[in-house]
Amino acid sequence: MTEGPDEGPGELRAALLAWYREHRRDLPWRATRDPYAVWVSEAMLQQTRVETAEPYWRRFLERFPTIEALAAATEDEVLAAWSGLGYYRRARALRLAAQRIRDEHGGSFPRDPAAALALPGVGRYTAGAVLSIAFDLPRAVVDGNVTRVFARLFLLEGPAGSPALERRLWELAESLVPASGGAGDWNQAVMELGATVCTPRDPACSTCPLESRCGARRAGRVAELPHPKPRPETVAVELDVLHVTRDASLLLERRPAEGRMAGMWQLPTLERPGPSGGTSGLFPEQFPRGWALRAGTQLGAVRHTITRHRIRARVLAARRSSDREPPEGLDWVLRSEVAERPLTGMTAKILAASFLSPSLYS
Repeated sequence: MTEGPDEGPGELRAALLAWYREHRRDLPWRATRDPYAVWVSEAMLQQTRVETAEPYWRRFLERFPTIEALAAATEDEVLAAWSGLGYYRRARALRLAAQRIRDEHGGSFPRDPAAALALPGVGRYTAGAVLSIAFDLPRAVVDGNVTRVFARLFLLEGPAGSPALERRLWELAESLVPASGGAGDWNQAVMELGATVCTPRDPACSTCPLESRCGARRAGRVAELPHPKPRPETVAVELDVLHVTRDASLLLERRPAEGRMAGMWQLPTLERPGPSGGTSGLFPEQFPRGWALRAGTQLGAVRHTITRHRIRARVLAARRSSDREPPEGLDWVLRSEVAERPLTGMTAKILAASFLSPSLYS
C-alpha cells in the first residue's frame, strides 16, 4: 500500500466529494432518503446495471409503494414485478424482509445495524448502504466498484473476493467513512467513481480527482488491479422452447419449487443433450410424456446467459397431441395476462422477440 487513510483522509475525502457533487449521475433513488426506496435500489443494483435497474425500480415502487404493501403481496406478485432482472432470490428476500420489518419493526427499516443485518437478504454491504444513505449513519460499504477504486488507490494485492483482500478493503472503508456526517455521500462518491471513471477497462485516469494519490497510477499497474477472480469454465446449453397456443391463450410451464428460478413461469422447455451426452440440469423436464407436445417449424432463436451458462434456444411452433387439459405445472394463460406472471428472463426475451409479434404480449 502506497498511502494510508491516516496520511490525509480529509483531503482525499474533500477531493472526491467535490468531484461527486459536480459529476454524479442524476439517479432517481438519489432524490430520496426514504430507506425503503434506497433499500429496493440497492437490492436491484446487486449484479444489475444502473440503466437496467432504473425502470424496474420505478415500476416496483409504483406497484409496492411501502414496506407494508410489499409485505402484503404474494410471492408471485413480487416475482412478476421483478421478472427480467434475474437472481430472483433477491426479490424473495425483499418480500420476506418486508414481512419481518412489518411484524417486528413497526413497518420501518431498522436503524440499528444488528437488526438490519438480521433481515433476510441484508448483508454487510446492503446494511451499510441503506443506513449511511438513508440515515447518514457512519457505516462502510464495499462492493465491486469500491474494491476496484481502493485496490488501485492503495495498491492492494490479492484476487478479488479473497478473504485477506476483503478484510483489508473493509478496514479501509471503515476508516475512511466520515464519522460525523456525510457518510452516505462519501459511500456513493466512491461507488460512483468506480462506476464511471475507475472502470474495469479503459479507466479515465486523466479525469480522476484522485489521480495524484493513486498508487496503481504511479506504478503503472492500473490495468492489472484488482487481480481478477479465477473464472469458472462456461457451460454450453442447447434448448428447444415450445410455443403452443390455443385461441387467445399461450401454454406456460412452471419451474420446480426449488432450485434456480424456482416457481417462475417459462415456455415449455426441453434441454438437448450436449456433446458428452449430458445436460446442465438447469432445465429439468417436467411435463409428462403422456401429454405430448409435437414440435413443428422453427420460429426463431435467442441467446441467453445465466451466470456461467451460455444458452442457445430454438423456439419451435408446437401443438398438443391431445385435447385433454394440461397436467399440473402447465397452464393456459391469456396472452393479455402473460405479463402478470413471474416470467423467467429468457421467456420474457423470447416473447419480446420480433418473430413472435411482441405486441401480442404487452
